[in-house]
Amino acid sequence: MSVLDNWKQWEDFLADRMHHAEGEGMSKGTIGDLAYQVGDYLANQVEPKNEQQRVLSDLWSVASPEEQQAIANIMVKLVSNNGSR
Repeated sequence: MSVLDNWKQWEDFLADRMHHAEGEGMSKGTIGDLAYQVGDYLANQVEPKNEQQRVLSDLWSVASPEEQQAIANIMVKLVSNNGSR
């Protein structure tokens, strides 16, 4: 099973990667930029596996680049209190 198959697993996966990046000294701005790149890749290359991903994909598809960056930043904020530290 892929981490993309289950929303909670995906959220935990992102949180773990974010906390690791912060531990390595990566800034919130850089993490937000990477989240944008990951979001863009997923929106263009990966079929959503659950309802939550479908909503994000639909929002991403109609958003301007600035709005997409905001979505990415909100995802970072959402997972910031999840996962291991």
